[in-house]
Amino acid sequence: MILGFDIGGTKCAVVTAEINQGEIEIIKKEKIETDLKIKPCEMIDRLIALADKILGNKKPEKIGISCGGPLDSKKGVILGPPNLVGWDYVPIVDQIKEHYGVSVNLQNDANACAVAEWKFGAGKGYKNIVFLTFGTGLGAGLILDGKLYSGTNDNAGEVGHIRLEDDGPKGYGKQGSFEGFCSGGGIAKLGKIFAEKAMENGITPAFAKDEINAKTIADAAELGDETAIAVYKTCGEKLGKGLSVIIDILNPERIVIGSIFTRSRDLLWEYAKEVIDRESLSISASVCEVVPATLGEQIGDYAAIGVALLGD
Repeated sequence: MILGFDIGGTKCAVVTAEINQGEIEIIKKEKIETDLKIKPCEMIDRLIALADKILGNKKPEKIGISCGGPLDSKKGVILGPPNLVGWDYVPIVDQIKEHYGVSVNLQNDANACAVAEWKFGAGKGYKNIVFLTFGTGLGAGLILDGKLYSGTNDNAGEVGHIRLEDDGPKGYGKQGSFEGFCSGGGIAKLGKIFAEKAMENGITPAFAKDEINAKTIADAAELGDETAIAVYKTCGEKLGKGLSVIIDILNPERIVIGSIFTRSRDLLWEYAKEVIDRESLSISASVCEVVPATLGEQIGDYAAIGVALLGD
């Protein structure tokens, strides 16, 4: 039995799974709200109690923890993620290991999701893959030569911080960043910019009548709204520019992209591919396939379990 903890700023999940001949089966899953009013050690005790409940009489063989960074995976310490206020130096691995007495691995959520797609999803069978979150923010997990690469202090893969343009939406604290153009927040910011320009010309985009976010803009684009299509065209072009940098530097076999890309690939890929063909080294681009993530809404479950299996 493998045990996984998926820790988030609003909710946490505890998952158990069995692995048979490389295939995963999620056995049980329970969620609880993250209580930031209590000490982190007390919240972790709640998660352990929940895990004990769903394990029953069984003992886990290995344990994995997926959590937003920053963190120190080698020391097993959470280092104050922005969505976990007060979790400033939390030795979570020691606390859980003391209770269960088995191997416990900790990774940030982007790395954990990369491991999940590598072991169980769209990256299965490949040695060199890059996973991009493309959700609320933009981060990457790197599997290089068949191993997770996390960098010197767990900060490898922060591709969202790359500046693609001198000007543009702000993401990851930087104007014109990859995250500024290619994230849920970035698309919303682009939508507001494009909507204002359209309305100055007497055109009211369909998505401007509702809350402006990545989904409402995508819905409008699917219905043929020209301003919405232009937003996703710009996002797609910047995605292609960012992917070209990744392709040239890392020479991956597959780039697996989650969340917004899985839902809106048809609105993005044509424009991204045009830029990749123009900007990246053809010898590298020719061996790299860009595909949507396949684990969907369950990726957090698979991520925590995948982290437990690191080193196998």
